Amino acid sequence: MVAALAALLFLARAGADAPAPATPALHGDAARPAYAQHWIRSELFFGIGSAEVPDAGVGEMKWRAFLDKEVTPRFPNGFTVIDAYGQWLGRSREGPSRLRSKVLVIVREDTPANREAIDAIRLAWKSETRAQSVLLADQAVEVSF
Repeated sequence: MVAALAALLFLARAGADAPAPATPALHGDAARPAYAQHWIRSELFFGIGSAEVPDAGVGEMKWRAFLDKEVTPRFPNGFTVIDAYGQWLGRSREGPSRLRSKVLVIVREDTPANREAIDAIRLAWKSETRAQSVLLADQAVEVSF
């Protein structure tokens, strides 16, 4: 009996000295890994209209239609859109163009197919709106979902 009591006290004491359980691990799946390297954060900058004329340019309905038609099918796992203001100096202008803008952020695997999809989105916007350009900024990132 004394031996059993001593064993119980030992186990209780050992449990008290044990480290606290770790924070639950982050888990992903094939499309959203727990941790991945060699991914790219692509930011695409779209001018949607003059900042001086708020009602001119591409409206919200047309922008969403563009996302539905050109972006969502190419990146169905998701993306982020940020409303922005931007300036840039056009080819034959003395002063900067001030634009209402959208920044499309896509975090993606660095594959040839995904690079082609990004280029297709840029070309579609230029074709649809007659924009001179869609700025693309790519940055290598490590991701965890």
